[in-house]
Amino acid sequence: MKRLPGDPSEKAQVDRMIRVDHAGEYGAKRIYEGQLAVLGNTPTAREIRKMAKQEERHLAAFDRMIRERHVRPTALAPIWHVAGFALGAASAMLGPNAAMACTVAVEEVIDEHYQRQIDTLGKSEPALKKALKEFRANEIEHRDIARQHGGDAGPPFLRAAVKAGTRLAIRLSTRI
Repeated sequence: MKRLPGDPSEKAQVDRMIRVDHAGEYGAKRIYEGQLAVLGNTPTAREIRKMAKQEERHLAAFDRMIRERHVRPTALAPIWHVAGFALGAASAMLGPNAAMACTVAVEEVIDEHYQRQIDTLGKSEPALKKALKEFRANEIEHRDIARQHGGDAGPPFLRAAVKAGTRLAIRLSTRI
């Protein structure tokens, strides 16, 4: 991992990665819970349930890392608890295509986010890097599933807003 003068230590950088990824997986879980609360037992909900199971596995891995490495979780978790569910429910209320458009938008940002982290780690933290690669592949799969189920037909304003919100949540959860 390359560092410049004034950069946080390698441990601090890794702690930030774990903190923000833990927050992101928690947010994803809440988004899917909000969508499922609205969509019931529709074909779209069945696809979302499959993706949600993977997100829960990712969250469990980051829960372990938080505990084992003594990383402080984000202080914004109560906000993500409400905001994630609200985003999921609101997108689902706009219809199945909007729910899938939400997933496409989030996963496009997370794909880039995980790739930046993988590149930043270089040869350090091989176990974390391996997990990030696996999780990134899952997120790309979720994006592709959402596209196959109408995500690109969802409202463009929703995708733009969700992408902007996801980027902001990443920025905030990294440090707070």
